[in-house]
This record gives sequence, C-alpha cells and structure tokens, in this order.
Amino acid sequence: MSKPQIIDFDQVAPVGCPCGQARRALADVADFPATIHLTEISVDAQTHYHREHAETYYIIDCDADARMELDGELHPLKPGMLVHIPIGVRHRAVGAMKILNIVFPKFDPADEHFDP
Repeated sequence: MSKPQIIDFDQVAPVGCPCGQARRALADVADFPATIHLTEISVDAQTHYHREHAETYYIIDCDADARMELDGELHPLKPGMLVHIPIGVRHRAVGAMKILNIVFPKFDPADEHFDP
C-alpha cells in the first residue's frame, strides 16, 4: 500500500502533448488506478480516441469560445464544467483552456488513435 501524497503541480515537469502541455501526476504510484494531469491546451487538438482508457476533464479556465467536440458534436464549455469521455469516443478540445484530466486506467501515450 502506498503512502499519502501531496502533489504540487508546479513541481511536476511539463511534457508536450498534441494539444499543449501536461503535468502528469501519480503515474508512478502502483496502487493508484489512474493518472491526473494538469493540462494547458493552447491549440486546437486533432480528433482522436482511446481504446484502453477513459478521460474526465474538469474545466478550470477557458476562453469564452472554448468547445469540446465529442463524436462530431461541438459543446460549449465554461469554467467549472466536467466532461466525461468514455473509451472509443472521438474527441478534441477547441480553443485555449486549462483542465484537470483524470485518466482511468493510467495514461498510456500509445493509446492515442487517429482515424485515417
């Protein structure tokens, strides 16, 4: 069993991702079944999907015109909203936003798929 942890995202190194930069926490905790990412989305993401994990976005901040595209349908966003993206749903963020992304099970960068 792991010990309790307090994570300071300012101390987590950012990594590039297709839509901006992510700070990924708890990836190294074996008995925690997910990863939690503080992600700064700075560009429109390319539509993609995941075969092995679901994502849940908590919108911390976003531009007034920010949207989430889910299976081809655009949805307006505002701070405080939660977006659950089940396995297999084609999705992309549109516009600048800062999100907390809860990925279950743990994030695997190989599980990012694009339609031809």
